[in-house]
Amino acid sequence: MKRRDFFRALGAVGVIPASAAQEASRRTAGLPPLTIREVKVIATSGGARYRWVFVKILTSEPGLYGIGSASNHFQTHAVMAALERHAAPYLVGKNPDRIEDLWQAMHLRTYWRNGPVNNNVVSAVDMALWDIKGKRAGMPVYELLGGKVRDAVPCYDHAGGNDRESAVESVQRSMANGYRYIRVQLGPYGGGGFIPAGQGSRPEGGHAGPAFDEELYVETIPKLFDYVRAKVGFEPKLCHDVHSHLTGMNAVEFSRRMQPYQMFFVEDVLPPEQIAWYKHIRQVTTTPQAVGELFTHPFEYLPLITDRLIDFVRCRVSAVGGITQAKKIATLCEVFGVKTAFQEGGDNDPVNQLAAYHVDISSPAFGIQEENHFPDSVREMMPGMGEIRKGYLYGSDKPGLGIDIDERLAAKYPLQPITDGSPYPLDRTLDGALVKP
Repeated sequence: MKRRDFFRALGAVGVIPASAAQEASRRTAGLPPLTIREVKVIATSGGARYRWVFVKILTSEPGLYGIGSASNHFQTHAVMAALERHAAPYLVGKNPDRIEDLWQAMHLRTYWRNGPVNNNVVSAVDMALWDIKGKRAGMPVYELLGGKVRDAVPCYDHAGGNDRESAVESVQRSMANGYRYIRVQLGPYGGGGFIPAGQGSRPEGGHAGPAFDEELYVETIPKLFDYVRAKVGFEPKLCHDVHSHLTGMNAVEFSRRMQPYQMFFVEDVLPPEQIAWYKHIRQVTTTPQAVGELFTHPFEYLPLITDRLIDFVRCRVSAVGGITQAKKIATLCEVFGVKTAFQEGGDNDPVNQLAAYHVDISSPAFGIQEENHFPDSVREMMPGMGEIRKGYLYGSDKPGLGIDIDERLAAKYPLQPITDGSPYPLDRTLDGALVKP
């Protein structure tokens, strides 16, 4: 495709279709101009061990506000400070209807762009603005994005175990619960590739814990899937997350060995620093590749999509810039025949989940959505949150994002301290070197 043809195709799919924009304009005709009156930052553990940060943008229209997700489990307080000390003073007095203009301004005003902290800030503000626009128009956000192109959003379940028998049992439970798409892991991330603590040839006085070995992983995991397929057949669509633990030719060889098991996708076989290797993977195997959980900059996923080197892009909506950016990524995927598989993860929150839902259900480029379940304390705190039933995610269909937050309950569950300052556990090799997540 020539460059001018690509941009013509991209421009043909607007973020807000004319019909929805006209209806929203009709519903708000005669109402006074809106301004942002206040920006609240709400941090909460949700009654569990979450490290969630939400934004609540209040407007000059009484009772009209929007909420968005800025959650960052690993740099929580940096995001909170950026929202409170930089974003909030800038936003007060602005017109919340100008979503694209505010997105661009928030993206550029930090000068250095596409860092994870500012992306969280931009994402939260963007979601809240879409929430406001939908509420004022009396429509769910997906209607403003063009309306539904599917009845619900299929999700993949998480299954696995510490041995192949328990992994099969877990897959069978997922199937019994109505899931067609199932991710299968052997123990934790990197499981199947760990040399037990104290074993193996190690430097004196060095790392004594479990040690990751790439070649062991490449040998073990394909055998797991051979066993799983022998027991459950080829009806379920299976996935596996390598979590960026492999490098170079090991990633190529692993992908090649997984081809007989007809994977729905293999996720993140390489760290983001080594994405050039995906062209080598394409040359030797048809195993579908899902990539992008760690991506924050468009230059990371752009060449992979436009060169058709991957099959699914795995960005998290609250990590790349919110609904505005996620819709653009989905449109780019549509043009090049790639699918979306927006990332959730156990640390994610119900607001981000619904932001992804609104893009998912309105995008022809949708591929799959990662599931996420929440405890009862969160359901009480966040009325209107999404529901997963028999493998499908459903929104509330209320105007805006369709979800709210009880600030009183959120305050009841304050953030818990991180004693060592680092909530992410890092793996090491036998010689003590770090393994990239």
